[in-house]
Amino acid sequence: MKYVGPHVSAGGGLYNAPLNAVAVGASAFALFTKNQRQWFSPPLSAQDVALFKKEVAASGIEPRFILPHDSYLINLGSPDPEGLKKSRDSFINEMKRCEQLGLIMLNFHPGSHLKQITVEECLDRVAESINMALEKSSNVTAIIENTAGQGSNVGFAFWHLKRIIEGVNDKSRVGICIDTCHTFAAGYNFKDNYDNVWQEFDEVVGMEWLRAIHLNDSKRELGSRVDRHDSIGKGYLGLDFFKRIMRDPALDNMPLIIETPDESLWAAEIELLHSFEEP
Repeated sequence: MKYVGPHVSAGGGLYNAPLNAVAVGASAFALFTKNQRQWFSPPLSAQDVALFKKEVAASGIEPRFILPHDSYLINLGSPDPEGLKKSRDSFINEMKRCEQLGLIMLNFHPGSHLKQITVEECLDRVAESINMALEKSSNVTAIIENTAGQGSNVGFAFWHLKRIIEGVNDKSRVGICIDTCHTFAAGYNFKDNYDNVWQEFDEVVGMEWLRAIHLNDSKRELGSRVDRHDSIGKGYLGLDFFKRIMRDPALDNMPLIIETPDESLWAAEIELLHSFEEP
């Protein structure tokens, strides 16, 4: 079974996120547990936590289909000691917020070398950062999202993801989220070689690490290394690709999150995607 939903707003209170998800017919959703443009936010109150848990329970959406995302400011592979410390402290804080809210995953972009250290050094710092966060939290899995490879970002090549996982001590609390737009932009031809891309992912990383999918079409061409999401079926990936995704049993029972740019289409996109489940 497929569980699909968008990255919804938590504006006005975290409890609004599950309400916003239900409003568009979602069976999964993503959210920021704090302002994504800030390093830190005020601690969660007991009321914040209680209201959120109440609305999640009312939504019928299980925590395993909720995929919170960390702040865009965080760079767990930063070459700058001050920036690295701030990123690590912020990431640990976000892991603990998820723990308080009863959420079991935290999705994040690996980081950037900023052209100051090697890719390998950056990846090893990311793994070290994950280890620190896992030691200071519990019950939350760190979900590494592959990137488009824009700028100096790491995580766009499958071997990057493998190296990070290899450096994580507690492998029971690490996983991968594959973003379809990012994968295509990074040069993996999901559109014409769907099976081959997944086979390569399995051989290099391992399908056993896959915990979530970001379902996004791409505004830019194959290998562009540009992160620009498009609405379902309106970009270079096209509708046939999303039909393959929705009929792929390997992607059952995990959150499939749409981060498409036109939120007025989310309800229709969810309905369309579910219509593809049966041939």
